[in-house]
Amino acid sequence: MAYVAGDTITGDQYNIFVNNATSPFGYNHFAGTGSGEYGLGQTHIATVSSGSSTITASQWNTLLTGMDTIANHTNDTLSARTQVTAGDTIAIKTAVEADLATLAASVAGGCTSADALGTNAVGTSTNSGTWNTSSTIERSITFATADKMRHFFNAGGKIRIDPTCITGIDGSKDDVFNDLTTTATGNLDLGAHATTRSGSGETQTTFNSGTGFHDLTTSYTTLLKLTSDNSGYTSNTVEYQAKLNAAVGSATVITVKMISVDADNDDTYTSPNTSGVPSNPNEAPRMTLALIEVFPTNAQGLSANIQSLSNAEVSNSAS
Repeated sequence: MAYVAGDTITGDQYNIFVNNATSPFGYNHFAGTGSGEYGLGQTHIATVSSGSSTITASQWNTLLTGMDTIANHTNDTLSARTQVTAGDTIAIKTAVEADLATLAASVAGGCTSADALGTNAVGTSTNSGTWNTSSTIERSITFATADKMRHFFNAGGKIRIDPTCITGIDGSKDDVFNDLTTTATGNLDLGAHATTRSGSGETQTTFNSGTGFHDLTTSYTTLLKLTSDNSGYTSNTVEYQAKLNAAVGSATVITVKMISVDADNDDTYTSPNTSGVPSNPNEAPRMTLALIEVFPTNAQGLSANIQSLSNAEVSNSAS
């Protein structure tokens, strides 16, 4: 069938569809290497000679196939169209422009509708002992290149903070920090442009839900801080922070810090009046910071899974 809507596509127009690095963005900019919030690391489509008046069916179909592939991952609905064959008139300029804009916007937003995602544990740290003032744990995740790191988040990847504590020391403080981590924090997911919290409860002191990977700097930014609402322990807190090792576009490492504070007065008891009293009433439980990468998979069109390279414990202290 012939495509007759709009103007016939010239070589220059085709190159804009394929390679434009400014709005309207071309396929290579949002699907290929790109920059900043654009780019998924997919294979670039070749441009044609400048001024070329003829676009082959194969060249046009390559672009349409590439767009459909990215739409499968972003879960965008594109204009209905079929592949072309030699002799067809290639003239669907408006629809292609609109679809390219839709895909570019989805990538820039962090592919929030993508569901081709997998999970992989990327490191866990636990305090070596109990504590009664503060606990600080830092873990880092490293990507092979700065582009790989951008593509991870642009394609819908997230760093999941999964905090817990090891109970069995002091009934009251166990409850306080278990409530703050497992119950109230739940999964804290850092995405491209936002942070989400699956847990609920306790006093939400700070929650920068509009902060994502693209908003981080080389200084720590607080993602979430929770304060206990348990009677007698309303000065106890758990806080989660994140930073990069360089500006977005150059960064290859993200570091997450969990700070737990026991600032309330401690209970005491006098021996032998120990009935019903924890054996270590002044001790807070050992805290655990686990990081999980929610990574974009190749299940719905991407050429390969996009994952981190390595991870490490940066610091682990308690006092």
